[in-house]
Formats: sequence, structure tokens, C-alpha cells
Amino acid sequence: MTTKPKLRTGSHLLPGLAAVALFVVLAAAIVRASFGDPQGFAADAPITASIGYAMFNLDMGAVPGEGMIVAFILIAVVLDAALDGALLLAKREEEGSAVALLADGGRQVRDRLRDDTETDADEGGDR
Repeated sequence: MTTKPKLRTGSHLLPGLAAVALFVVLAAAIVRASFGDPQGFAADAPITASIGYAMFNLDMGAVPGEGMIVAFILIAVVLDAALDGALLLAKREEEGSAVALLADGGRQVRDRLRDDTETDADEGGDR
């Protein structure tokens, strides 16, 4: 006969409760946040010419800037990190390095261990 699972209580629940509390605080802050009305583009504004000026909050175009330079820099940093990660993953490793051993699913390590076990069994020794 099976029994019902029992809830384990103790100090290991603290990180989970902290995560739930943080989620509630962030959700409340986002729901209560107020954003200004978007400025948009005028009907006769040259959008293509003015969008770069508006992004960097320069007063050179027909569209007023909204100060998006911080968002632009954050996007640039995230894309740079993604490119660096892709290059790191695509880099070819030398034979025998740790990454090359893991890239084949561990076959080399498994085969080496299997060969060692078979050799020990043939010699009558055990590990």
C-alpha cells in the first residue's frame, strides 16, 4: 500500500520562500509603476532620419528624444556577451583537453574505463 507524500519542513525551505517574496515585491512594483505617455512621431516627421537622433536624445531631428541610450548600451552588452559565448562554444579544442572529452558525450572516458576494467579482469585483479 502506498502512502501519501509528506512535506519536509526545515531550513531548506528558506531560499524558496525568499524567491516567492522577491517575486511578490517585484510584481507589486511593476504593477504600480507609472510610465509617461509615449511621444511618438509627428505625421510629417522624417522617421528614418530622426530615429537615431531620438534614440541618443540629440536635438538634431524633427522628433524629440526619449532617452533610450541606456537601453541601447544594455542591448549592446548583452549581444556582445552572446557573441563571446558563441565563439567560446564554437572554438575547437585540442585532443585530450577537458572540453574535447566532454564534447563526445564522454565516450573516450567510458572507453578508457572499460579498457582498464577489462585489463584488470584479465589479470585477475579488482579495483
